[in-house]
Amino acid sequence: MGSDEGRKTIEVCFSPALFADFRNDDAIVVVVDILRATSAIITAFMNGVRRLIPVATLGEARAYKDRGYLVAAERDGIVRDFADFGNSPYNFTREMIENRDIVYSTTNGTHSIMIAKDCYRVVIGGYLNLSALTDHILSEARSVIVLCAGWKNKFNIEDTLFAGALAEEILKNENFTTICDSTHAAIDLWNLARNDVLGYIEKAAQRHRLRKNKLDDVLEYCHTIDLTRCIPVLKDDFLTKLDVS
Repeated sequence: MGSDEGRKTIEVCFSPALFADFRNDDAIVVVVDILRATSAIITAFMNGVRRLIPVATLGEARAYKDRGYLVAAERDGIVRDFADFGNSPYNFTREMIENRDIVYSTTNGTHSIMIAKDCYRVVIGGYLNLSALTDHILSEARSVIVLCAGWKNKFNIEDTLFAGALAEEILKNENFTTICDSTHAAIDLWNLARNDVLGYIEKAAQRHRLRKNKLDDVLEYCHTIDLTRCIPVLKDDFLTKLDVS
């Protein structure tokens, strides 16, 4: 492929616990939590939310609720008793959220957003905006870290599959390269699963957690490619919309 001089890199970080070893303050960080946080965030912006305010703790979320904010908060997939709803994409209907600010706290996704906030840009990724996300990254011509939210700092299948799908698309462009073993592993996993992603996801622990809690109605939706050109982006301490035409 020729010299790597001047080419940008893409790396995949399998867990927030590893992010310090990947950190690059000049990079775009793509936060991925397919089941369900980033899929829900993308859906919220598709349906007209004004801003999402990510908070790491339930205490912070409750404090916002006490101040009159609409709050989406869950732990282990279960909606907290003070919250208006959890993090199913189906909660974020236009009727509920259009032109509103929503406070958002989840088991894994919001933590990942916050640890990356000092990097050049933090964007929210999922199958729902895969092509738009790819186009944005290529237009920015910056190195990229795909940060998989995982499950309580552990590796998970569903985020890694998406990381592989995104990395494969990025690396089709000659201006990008990788020497990152986790990127190659994610691509290999994606190529193993791509012809039957939902079948492969049957192996994922989160798939079984969702089934146990009767929350698995979103599985197919969260793996639907290119429903939107909308990319949520972190600005200061809130998420807003970055449109890619």
